[in-house]
Amino acid sequence: MASGLSQMMKKVGGLIALLLVVCQLTACGDKDADQRKAFGDFLQNTVMRSGTQLPALSENQKKSFGNYVGDYAILYGFSQQLTRALNEGIRPVTDQLSAIHTPQDYLAQRDALRQAGGALNVVSQQVQNARNLADSSKSSLKLPEDLQKVYEDAYKKTVTTPADNLQPILPELQALTQAVLDTADFLQAQDTRLSFNNNAVQFPTQDQVNQYNTLVGNISSHANSLSQAKGLLQ
Repeated sequence: MASGLSQMMKKVGGLIALLLVVCQLTACGDKDADQRKAFGDFLQNTVMRSGTQLPALSENQKKSFGNYVGDYAILYGFSQQLTRALNEGIRPVTDQLSAIHTPQDYLAQRDALRQAGGALNVVSQQVQNARNLADSSKSSLKLPEDLQKVYEDAYKKTVTTPADNLQPILPELQALTQAVLDTADFLQAQDTRLSFNNNAVQFPTQDQVNQYNTLVGNISSHANSLSQAKGLLQ
């Protein structure tokens, strides 16, 4: 009798243990599903509606996303690098260029523009390095099927498209900056041989006029890059 009761208790204990294992596995499955849903909703409702600069995650969001926090770090890391490149490399140049309205302004903005232009020269490589790192990190991800499309969409919006849009504009903006500096240097070199009158510049010789017009024409040929660069900063 005791032996039969003992065997029964062992069976009941084994059944309880089995139920606990099943419950634990189910709980793990539910937890991962909840994390996927929370992360997917965040990508759709926040990342896809954000501008260039993505928000940092709160502690609650990190807890809700679980291991997917690392997947978001790829997007966020590139966003931080791009924002820094725009604010520290491009914005100072566009601000200086936008302040030039008259020939006198070439001289007034000359030194500040030259300094800003130095930072602009490294922006292209900075953004390319950040993109290479993001692409490499993304290639090692193994996303669940229900997250793949929304993550790809978010990656395209926050990494691929901004990088692709920026790279063609930078050489033109650099050329515009140099053209303006060349014009400012030319005016500076004339010293007292020119005069400013009613927001115009007057030269004593036709040769100087021709040189100035050539320089201004070079500025005009690259002028569209200023509005394009401003568009990236919005």
